[in-house]
Amino acid sequence: MARGDVEFAEFVRVSSARLLRAAYLLTGDRHQAEDDVQTALVKTFASWGRIRRQDPFAYTRRVLANHVIDRWRRPFREDATEELPERTVVRDFTDGVVTQEWLMRELAELSARERAVVVLRHFCDLSEADVAAELKVSLGTVKSTNSRALAKMRVAAGPGLLECAAGRAS
Repeated sequence: MARGDVEFAEFVRVSSARLLRAAYLLTGDRHQAEDDVQTALVKTFASWGRIRRQDPFAYTRRVLANHVIDRWRRPFREDATEELPERTVVRDFTDGVVTQEWLMRELAELSARERAVVVLRHFCDLSEADVAAELKVSLGTVKSTNSRALAKMRVAAGPGLLECAAGRAS
């Protein structure tokens, strides 16, 4: 194994869990998130010699966000089937699962841009300027989009749940 390959393997080992969580928050689908992380890592490996001495996690996160956003821009295709899948509803949730379910549901209600801003700003803990640079929008757009998205989430949360979610996120 070449030296760069060993470094990349270590980067993947250290970063995969964080990238997967970010992808899950962006997509709302664990399987799609795994595919998106895999795609981002493949693209990162292709550029590894150039970016390994910089900030490879930021580069990979940017590739991941761009890949997810590009997929949102593609037309939605759905394969119809004759049978509807059965959905079981389990009501025995713990507080953490309820909060996570609520968060995923509310993130799904946001527009693609709002969701990307909220995830990058609050989950990935990027500054507003970094989010603006990553999404190639103005700083004012990030601020207003973030404010609007959080307001939507606060309305849906009602008292208590948003504070609980914020407490778990920190």
